[in-house]
Amino acid sequence: MKPPVVAVVAYQHFSPYHLSVPCLIFSDEILNGQKLFSLKVSAESSTPVRASYGISLAASHGLEVLQDADIVIIPGWHDPATPPSPELIAALRSAHARGARIVGLCLGTYVLAYAGLLDGHRAATHWEAESDFTRRFPQVCLDANALYVDDQGIVTSAGTAAGVDCCLYLVRSYYGSRITNQIARRMVVPSYREGGQAQFIERPVPVSTLDARINALLTYLRENLNEKLSLDALAQQAHMSRRTLTRSFHQATGMSVGEWLQAERLHRTQELLESSAHGVEAIAGLVGFGTATALRQQFKQTFGVSPVEWRKQFRKVDF
Repeated sequence: MKPPVVAVVAYQHFSPYHLSVPCLIFSDEILNGQKLFSLKVSAESSTPVRASYGISLAASHGLEVLQDADIVIIPGWHDPATPPSPELIAALRSAHARGARIVGLCLGTYVLAYAGLLDGHRAATHWEAESDFTRRFPQVCLDANALYVDDQGIVTSAGTAAGVDCCLYLVRSYYGSRITNQIARRMVVPSYREGGQAQFIERPVPVSTLDARINALLTYLRENLNEKLSLDALAQQAHMSRRTLTRSFHQATGMSVGEWLQAERLHRTQELLESSAHGVEAIAGLVGFGTATALRQQFKQTFGVSPVEWRKQFRKVDF
């Protein structure tokens, strides 16, 4: 598979944070021997653009790279009252017309709205801009509660850290949860991000802790997810009393044993849906839910979509 081309547009008075997020997540880094994306930072002018913190940046490309990009990202915007240039609007419209994904992070949603790309679509932006955005763009359906929204290939996010969630969602749509988890773990992202698009937001469970006994137990639990695991049996396995296990497990992971098991079983379900041909009934047995009905209920309650819908959305791509 040829790495998707990601064009990130820098602009005068850009936000270093918003620019750095997609640059970090979509960098040319090779993960497990595989180049995931081809990143190109662009700007309208060949002269350096400046941030508001004494930083300047000379982009390697002009707007012409948007012609071949698979993903075009506007990482924030310096002033909601200032429309983008006709050249940038034309480049965004052209990229969208040929099927590229167009992304507006935080106030970057304004740029997409000024370009007319959000007319009749749902969108997200920073909560502080809600009243201003709806006044300027009444033809856009703003979802003020969403961390990010993907409406027919136009992707927009809420403010600041939601840009991370949004970019990880895009990675997941190409490569599935396993690779996305590796990137998220390296970035040390929050364990759970509540929001209107919660079904697509990662809930990493602790992989290891500072407690060696709990680490050994976590390994045991992962290897025996399909078993009925009582707290008394686990306490015996860990050579602790039930009370000590309960206290130590929560101190080490921030979760109860039951919460950790539930999250790990759901996480393993995601992986199997994406990477195997097992049916829901078989997966339910493999991960310890027992029945397909129990799995479907927990999966739908947690992620807002059915296991079948998840598989359709995030089925692993073969390379």
